This record gives sequence, C-alpha cells and structure tokens, in this order.
Amino acid sequence: MEQSELRRRTWASQADSEVLSEAELEEIAPRTRAPRPSLCSKVRDVRGNWHKGAVLLCSCAAAKSLLFRFLPVLSWLPRYPVRDWLLGDIVSGFSVGIMHLPQGLAYALLAGVPPVTGLYSSFYPVFLYFLFGTSRHISVGPFAVISVMIGSVTGSLMPDSNFMDPVNGTNETVLNEARRDSARVELVATLTILVGVFQMALGMLQFGFVVTYLSEPLVRGYTTAAAVQVLVSQLKYVFGVEVAEQSGPLSMFAVSRAQLGQVTNVGALVTSLIAMAAILAVKLLSAKFASKLPMPIPIELITVRRGVGSRLSSLRESPFPAGFPSLGCRMKPPVAPNVSYFGQVVGNAFAIAVVGYAICISLGKIFALKHGYKVNSNQELIALGICNFVGGFFQCFSISCSMSRTLVQETTGGNSQVAGVIASLVILVTILKIGQLFQDLPKLIWLVTFVATLLLNLDMGLGVSVAFALLTVIFRTQM
Repeated sequence: MEQSELRRRTWASQADSEVLSEAELEEIAPRTRAPRPSLCSKVRDVRGNWHKGAVLLCSCAAAKSLLFRFLPVLSWLPRYPVRDWLLGDIVSGFSVGIMHLPQGLAYALLAGVPPVTGLYSSFYPVFLYFLFGTSRHISVGPFAVISVMIGSVTGSLMPDSNFMDPVNGTNETVLNEARRDSARVELVATLTILVGVFQMALGMLQFGFVVTYLSEPLVRGYTTAAAVQVLVSQLKYVFGVEVAEQSGPLSMFAVSRAQLGQVTNVGALVTSLIAMAAILAVKLLSAKFASKLPMPIPIELITVRRGVGSRLSSLRESPFPAGFPSLGCRMKPPVAPNVSYFGQVVGNAFAIAVVGYAICISLGKIFALKHGYKVNSNQELIALGICNFVGGFFQCFSISCSMSRTLVQETTGGNSQVAGVIASLVILVTILKIGQLFQDLPKLIWLVTFVATLLLNLDMGLGVSVAFALLTVIFRTQM
C-alpha cells in the first residue's frame, strides 16, 4: 500500500514539474492489458450463442443496417414529411430540370459527343442518385469541368482528322460526322463505365478520405483555370468560324491563334452578343428581386426558345451558324462497353473519378453543414460510381455536381432528392416528346463560360497539382 502511494506521489510530482516521455511514463505507471480470448473460447461462445438465436439476430440486424447504408432512400423516404417538403421539392425540381436542358446540351458539346447524350446524362444518373446518395441538396448531372476533361480524351484519341472521307472525283475530303459521333459515344461510354468502377471500388475500400489531399486552393485553382479553356473553346461559335481541334500542352494558344486568323461571321457575333446581354441582364434582375420571385426566371430556356423560333423561321438560309445535328431523341437499350479502350483511358478515368468526387463531396458538406445533417463520404463515392457505371451503358458521359443547379435546388425550396426525381422526369419528357425542337438551335446560344487548365491540358494539370499538394502535405507533416 505504501509502495503504491509512493509511486502515485512520485508520478504526480514529476507530472507537475516536467513532461514525461512514453518510456518514463511506462516505468512509473505500467499499462495493464486485458487478456485476449483464445480461439477455442471464441468458438465455444459462438456455439453457445447459436442455440440462443443471438447469431441469427445479429446477422439480420447487420444485413438490415448494411442495406439501409447502401440504399439511404429506404431510411429517409418512409419518414418524408409530405406536407412540409413536397411543394418545395416540386417547384425546385421543375426549376432544376429546366436548367438541365441547356446545360446538358452544352456540356455534351464540350465533351465532344452528340447533344442527346447530355440529356441522357441528365436523366439516368439523377434518378440513380435519388436511390443511393446521402446529400439532400446537391444536383448531380453534367458538369463543365468533367465535360472538358472528357473532351480532351475524345479530341486526342479520336480527332476529326480520323473521320475524313474523300469526295468523289476530287481531292477534297469531308468530315463524316455520323461515323465520328458513333465512335466517340462508344469511347466516352467506356470511359464513363471505368470511372464508375474506380469510384465504386474506392468507396467500398473506404477511401473517401482521399479528397483531403485535394485542398480547397487546389480545387479552386484547377476549376477556375479550366474556365478559361472552356471559354476559348466556345469562341468559335460566337464568331462563327471553323477551327480544327487541338489537344495537348499549349493547345489553348494554338486554338486562339487559329480563331484570330479567320473572318468573323457578323450574324453569329451579333446574335451571341444579344443572347449574352439578355442572359446577364435577367440574371442581375433575378438576383435583385429574388425575395419577390417564386422561382428564378428560366432565361436560359427562354433564350433557347427564341433561338429555335428564329432558326425555324427566317434565319434558315441566313449567314448564321449551323444548328445542332439531329438529336435522335429516344430511349436506347443498354450497350456493352468496348473493353479494348480500357488501356488507353485508364489514367483519364481515375483523374475524372477523383475530380468529380471532390467537387460533389465539397458541395455536399457545405449544404449539409448549413441544414444540419451529415453526408457519408464513402457512400457518396459509391453513389457516384453507380451513377457513372450504369449511365455508361446508356450512352451517358461522366457526371459530377453543378454549383449553379445545386444553388437553384436549395434556394427554390428543395429539401430532398425528390426534387431530383422531378427534374429527371422533366428531362424524360424532353427526350420522348419535345427533344426534336432543339435540333435547329444555333450553337452560339450555348456559350458556356466555365473551367479548364491554362497552359497544360487537363490531365497533366491535374497531375501536377495533385503531386504538388501531396508534397506540401508531406513537407508539413515532417516539420
């Protein structure tokens, strides 16, 4: 007893006077370890509990917990407050669905695939996220940065020069757009499936923490730099010029030089300036009178409608730029991927998987913190992976989360992913009934001013950014 008291006083006096090392603390107060049960004792316990039904009960409870964790909709939908949330979700769903239409078509052009794939990418993944996602407010679907990353893949592996057919009796060649689009859709679908495989695998391996290595400055710098390249890539529609596709480092400057060397189409330039001025003015007015408006004014859709109307009337033979190719809007059966592309796109697929997840989880956590709930980072990886994996079989391209659509979904009263289901139904009606109305829309209406890398292409820019971020993390941990 006296020895124990002496040891306690010695420890107390040393703790007050100095900081002890682990070895010194172990010498003064040795830790005690509980005896570990043997394998035989564990077997006996299991056999004893089996007869009591405890093992079966635990297995059923674990299976139920796993099912509810894998399908979050089963936990929140039965408790959905219809009276409080349904009206807001309906209004929000229609608002977001209207935004999906122009963004889906425009981002498909950025990805280098036919516009209808943008509608597919706004339908299948949105509905799947309703089942598997944990965020109540984010709006998944086509996103500019991901589309540009996909466009760099299609532009480098399948440039227009690979699909030039000779004209009979001449030395000229003409682009076979049907053959090019078919090949690119197959490539992008395969890429999307591989992105989904990476995301599902990372989620099942509990690799949701990987996003911590993508710091906020890295993500902001990457996405902000990307906007410049997207803007440059769309200027050819504003000026109504034909420019050959470029890929690789410094490609943005090559495209800019080619655009400056051609004669501007005055009709295209005037129409684009009018469209941009109208959109900007309405956006500013909507922000000023947001408290008095039940929902944001869908100026993008109104601009689309005016563009379609003008194209179908007196502008068909004018010097204005060509419209979209035929959308061919209909639901298509699933198609198997071309596995021969896997080796060529595996690096791009991993980069797209990580960037897409980083954007989604960042926005998801922001709105979860604002509204007082939590998102499961690993389940978000799995949900995005399922959206991309299944969507790839239906000719979708890789999706992520859009800040603009998410803000609209939250500010117009959206409280759950029921709003996403409403938005996907708007897209479904468009695909089945009114998609052909967008066929004659001038491309310049779809000017998009979002993000991409300035000097290098997207993949190299991402690699350099992540490598530098990892080095800084390692350096700080070693200090």
